[in-house]
This record gives sequence, structure tokens and C-alpha cells, in this order.
Amino acid sequence: MHARGEFVSRKSDWRRSAQNAASALNSTDGRWAVVSSSVTALIAGSVAWLAAGTMPPLTSHGFEAGRNPSLLPYELFMRLSAKAQQTAYASFGPTVPFNGRAAGSPMASLDNALAEETAGDESADANKGIDTRTLRMDKGGTLAGALTDAGVPAADAKAAVAALAKVFNPKLLRGGQSFEVTFAAAPPPAAPVQVASITYTPPVGASGSDDISNAQPIADVPVGRMLSISFSPTIEQDITITRAADGSFAAKSEQEQLTAKLHRAGARIDSSLYLAAMQAGIPAEVVVQMIHMFSYEVDFQRDLRPGDSFEVLYNYYYTPDGRAAKQGDITYAAMHLKGRTVQLYRYQPHDGDNTDYFDAKGQSAKSMLMKTPVDGARISSGFGMRYHPVLGYTRMHKGIDFAVPIGTPVMAAGGGTIESAGWVNGYGNFMVVNHGNDYATAYGHLSRFAPGIHKGSHVHQGEVIAFSGNTGLSTGPHLHYEIRIHNQQVNPLTVKVARGQMLLGRDLRDFLMERIHVDTELASLPLESKVAETGTDLRAAKD
Repeated sequence: MHARGEFVSRKSDWRRSAQNAASALNSTDGRWAVVSSSVTALIAGSVAWLAAGTMPPLTSHGFEAGRNPSLLPYELFMRLSAKAQQTAYASFGPTVPFNGRAAGSPMASLDNALAEETAGDESADANKGIDTRTLRMDKGGTLAGALTDAGVPAADAKAAVAALAKVFNPKLLRGGQSFEVTFAAAPPPAAPVQVASITYTPPVGASGSDDISNAQPIADVPVGRMLSISFSPTIEQDITITRAADGSFAAKSEQEQLTAKLHRAGARIDSSLYLAAMQAGIPAEVVVQMIHMFSYEVDFQRDLRPGDSFEVLYNYYYTPDGRAAKQGDITYAAMHLKGRTVQLYRYQPHDGDNTDYFDAKGQSAKSMLMKTPVDGARISSGFGMRYHPVLGYTRMHKGIDFAVPIGTPVMAAGGGTIESAGWVNGYGNFMVVNHGNDYATAYGHLSRFAPGIHKGSHVHQGEVIAFSGNTGLSTGPHLHYEIRIHNQQVNPLTVKVARGQMLLGRDLRDFLMERIHVDTELASLPLESKVAETGTDLRAAKD
């Protein structure tokens, strides 16, 4: 009885539910609620099934080792989520379409943040717009070649070099020269259409291909349109090549405004003039010029003694930011030797084209012949009888030997004509220069002759005519030097040769006035002095 009563009760409930369902389906809202709920359940179940499929299979110890799970693409997940949300909203109001996420929802906040970040990146890219690169020209290369190697079209490179030629000779460019080149930023490559996809990871042990033989190399980042080129061929010159709106190029050269500064420097000589000058902070080119100035009057091997001193007045040019640019002129220099002082002043005579140096009385420092035709030379053998180290007996040495490394430049002791240049037994490579008035000089044991020097060539005093060596009967690198008068060798250290020009008349008067002006400048400037110690390494000397 009890079971029968329970069955009758459930039957009544089923009949009542069916009547209610029939009543609900008779209305539009009821039917829509049933359909939308079913669709919502179907989509939610699909999302759950896909998410479950991305997880690695479980083992007794957890997730399976060695598997890389494939994640559901973000875009697909968001689309499915949006569909689910749209359907959910539709179930409450089927006649009102859903056009966006609810304001203030977590998903809306995430989308807004992503949108702002993307907008910021696009703004930064727009602000860049210009790509600047530093190019360096290879040794033996050209500017056009450096540009084309960087991706500049050949036509643009050729047009830029043609514009440069109007203000600067491109042939003067040397390897290592750097250039700042600006380009309009290259447009980014077109992005491929993004499609929703699910990445599939094959199970462990599944067959697959890891062959990368068909992989293509990544292409170089392309350059945009070249806009300008700028470089400095010298410390005092800046050149810019710019592109106009019509695509043509124009070059502009600007000179730095250099400032000359007068320096008075000097030092005590405890080893050599060159070392003392370098340690006093005098630029190397000034030191070399000073040695040439005194080479006619001072024998740097015999006349210099420890404790001697020198001073020099010169100017040097500097850029606006204080960088040393180039040497100026030596206005005055003096050598204070034991028992005498040699002073030289710079002056240009009215009837002469070249500036020269004169002593305090107006006598030119130059003589017909230089006493030392090589820089930094040490006399290894003098003039007179000596034991010949190769022949093994005593005989007359009719010149002086300067011990210098192979390849040291040899200068013409005076102006004249090359009388002979070639091989002479004993002397090796040998050269004779005829200076006229029965004067000649000879140079032996040379390694080679200077380019363009041959019999009949005319040379100027101080011009490099050859390079020292170790040819012929020689036991070591050195230069054999002779002075010949009436074809007879004389001692170069003691011979008296004709002096240079002596100022007279108006030139002498103007020179003496210039000398007083220089002496006044010397007295007004402090001496930039520094003691040069014997044996100090030149590599540590101040430039």
C-alpha cells in the first residue's frame, strides 16, 4: 500500500511538471529561455572540453614527463568566452543585442590596458622615425662602396659622392674614415593575417621531422631612404651631405674657428734635445722643426753637454672645445750651450718668398751644407786613419759614419744635382750630389734611393733623397757621409762652408724691430719647463 501511494504521488508530480512545461512553451519568453539555456550549456561544455584537452595526461606520479603542453590560443579563448557571455546576456534580454563587455568588468579592464600599451608602442615608433648608423671606410675602399655595402642604392651613393666633390676631393679620403649616415626608418614588414589555431603537440615517440635543411637565413634589416651623411676629414673641418625634398643631394663644408695660443717652453738637456723637448710637453712636429733650424749651426753629437738648455716660442691652434688642431710657427728658439748661446728669430725678407731664421745680428742660420744629414744620429766613426773592421788593416777613413737604423731618411745636405746614384763596390748603394762651386757630398751604404731620385735630378736642401742601410763593406747599419771640395774628401765636422743670407738696409732695420717685439713677448710669458732625466722612456713622454 505504501509503495502504491508513493507511485501515485510521483505520477501526479510528473503530470504537473509536464503541464507547467507545456504552459511555458506556449509563451515566446518561455521558449527563448529554454533555447538560450541549452546553447549556453553547450558552449560552456565545449570550452571545458577544450581546456581539459590541453592538459597532459596524468600518471600515478602526476603529469607525464617530457611533454610540452599546448596552450589554447588566447584569441580563440577570448572569442569563445565572448560568445558565452553574449549568450548569457541574451538569455535575459533576447531583443537587446550585446555590443561590448560590461563597463568595469575585469575583462574590460584587461582590454583597456592592452589597448593603451599598444597605443604607447605605436607612439614611440612614430617618434623614432630616423635611423642613424656609423659607417667606416675600408683601406683601399671608397665612400660609394661603403654606402652600397650598407644597403644604399647605387644611384643614391653616386649622387652623394658627386655632391661631395663640389666641396671636397673624395680621393683624399683614407681608410678608417668614419661617417655618420641617417636614414628614414624602414617601414616594418606587412604583418600576416592572424587566424585562430590550436597548436598540436605530438605524443612522445610519435614520428616527426626535425629536418631544418630547408630553413632560410634571416635577411638583414633593410635600411630606409638615406637622408644625410656627415664626417670630419680633419679636426678643423666638418662636411655634411643632405638630401633635398626632390631627392637631390647638396654638400656643405664648415671650418672650425681655431684659436692660436702662444707657448714659451724649455728644459735642461740631460740626454738629448729631442727627449728633453718631448718631456717638456712640446709637440713632436715642433721638436723636429727646431732640430732642423739648429742643424746648420749645432753638432748634436759634439756640441751638446749635460746641463745645456733650450727654449722655444711657438704658437699652436685649438678648436673651440680646447682640442689641439695644428701647429703654428716657431717665432724664436735658443740653444744655451757651454760657452755660447745660439738664438734664432723668424723673419721674412722683403725680397724673398720664403720665411727664414736669422741670428740676433741678422745672419741666416742656413749654411751651404748641413753638418748632419740624418736626424737623431750618433757618430760611430770619425774622419781620419782607423782600423777597418772588415778589411782587417788600418787605412784612411775619408768621411764620418752615423749609426742609424736601416730605413732612416737621409736628407740632401745642400741644394744641387744628383751626379750619380747606383752600386759602388765597398760603398754599396752610393750617391753623390753636386752643389756647385766645386762642392759635393756623398752618401754610402744606403738601403735604397727615394722615389723619383736618379742621376740628373735636382734636389733641395733638407729633401729626403735616400734611406740608410747596411750595404757594401759594412758591419752594421749606418750612413757614410762625405764632403768633397775640388773632388777631395774633407772632414765634415771641421770644414768651413759658406753661410747664408745676411740682412742689410731696410730688411735689417725691420728685423731688429721684430726681434725687440719677440723679446718683449718672451719676457711676458711664463716658461713651461720640465727637467728631462737621462734614460727616460720616450713612450712615457708627454705629447
